[in-house]
Amino acid sequence: MIYHVLPGDSLAPEFLKTGIVGQVIICRECLAVGDVDAVSLPDFWDQRARFMASEYGEDEVEYHETVADGLAQLLDADSGDEVNLWFEYELFCSVNLWFCLFLLSETEARVFRVSPSQLKDEDRWEGFGDFEATDLRKSFDQRFELSREGIEIGRDLWIAFRSHNHDKLDELAKKNSEAFLHLGEVCEAARERDTRPAEIVAEIMFEGKSTIEDVFPEFNQRAGVYGYGDLQVEKLISINR
Repeated sequence: MIYHVLPGDSLAPEFLKTGIVGQVIICRECLAVGDVDAVSLPDFWDQRARFMASEYGEDEVEYHETVADGLAQLLDADSGDEVNLWFEYELFCSVNLWFCLFLLSETEARVFRVSPSQLKDEDRWEGFGDFEATDLRKSFDQRFELSREGIEIGRDLWIAFRSHNHDKLDELAKKNSEAFLHLGEVCEAARERDTRPAEIVAEIMFEGKSTIEDVFPEFNQRAGVYGYGDLQVEKLISINR
């Protein structure tokens, strides 16, 4: 079986135009925000369902059916399976990637990282957003297969992130791997995620901007490394009002 884990529903229509064969799993999580410290995986899914319900008004049962059950398929990947993880570079996507590698770390599946490798360095946080089918095909052709060590680095990044182990994040940030480009910047953002995004929004609002239409693009300009969407930035605006 060939799997493609996409970073959101918005990429699916263009991906389907590529003709790339395989089963699609949509990652509808935002693990860079909210509690992720539950001890067991069943408790973790329940914890995230409660968070998504309280934060974004999602239905807890629907979360299990459309989010948890999809990602849980990775636990059953076999030695003959191939898993392609389509994730961007910023923190939002990186944390979701780390979690997927955590789920895959006990399997024997072949694992590939598919990233927006055609982006210029100054545009590195923009991701797949403007990619058309031909661009996605090029990204797939340039995919990188993770070694066992690479998968374990991803697993360890997730464990360090979920436990707020900043010393371990600092250690892992020094790893030099094509599978984790811009890792130093992303780990720094992970360490500061509880304070710095809110501070940046406060700075923007102090300058006279107060609506999501004004704050969101400015936040992305200053803090694209976080990869936050409008829902996350709206929450930060409400905190600073």
